[in-house]
Amino acid sequence: MLAEQVLDELRGKADPEKILLKETKFGISSNNALGIYQKELKEIAKRTPKEDTLAIQLFDSDIYEARLLCSKIFNPRNLTEQLMDRWTKTFENWEICDSFCMGLYAQSNHAIPKAIEWAERTREFEKRAGFTTIAALCMADKKSQNETFEQFLPLIQRECIDNRLYVKKAVNWALRNIGKRNIDLQAKAISTAEEILSINDRTAKWIATNALKELTSDNVRTSKYPRETYG
Repeated sequence: MLAEQVLDELRGKADPEKILLKETKFGISSNNALGIYQKELKEIAKRTPKEDTLAIQLFDSDIYEARLLCSKIFNPRNLTEQLMDRWTKTFENWEICDSFCMGLYAQSNHAIPKAIEWAERTREFEKRAGFTTIAALCMADKKSQNETFEQFLPLIQRECIDNRLYVKKAVNWALRNIGKRNIDLQAKAISTAEEILSINDRTAKWIATNALKELTSDNVRTSKYPRETYG
């Protein structure tokens, strides 16, 4: 009954004009959408019980915004690899991909192996999920040593020629975030970007140039993680 109450509230906020606006302005095309912005969903999430069973029921409703809400109330400590795979296979745009990866997956104990696995996937938003999880992990994981993040650099270099918009942006994002974690990873990310720059490929050059612009800027700020080493 609680799931139906939440779904009724979501249906009550339906706005077809927002569906069209999200698609035309932000490239967010989705099935079974109601037309509710993230800001409204965050407000609903604040007063929705953080219950995993409820979150799964919302996801299984097939309503797009209910799935987004699931990513905001499920407990990341209770994620299983099977559940992560089941959800990730349904991603149809960057919004839902990033909502799960940033708000949920990056806080899971399975974040690293799943990110590595998804980075090799063929489908655009499964592959994006791998690199978005890496990008989010750089900020969510404040304690891991540099080796944890160095292992992602060969993946970035290997996949830097994928020219699909939402893949290449996520690859670039992951590279920049690794470099902004601390000064040593900054140097390694710059070195990786310079190697990518030498590849005779338009996408690779865009990823490298964009990353180098930020990572070599005088204004770049690093997070100094882990703090016991860099704080």
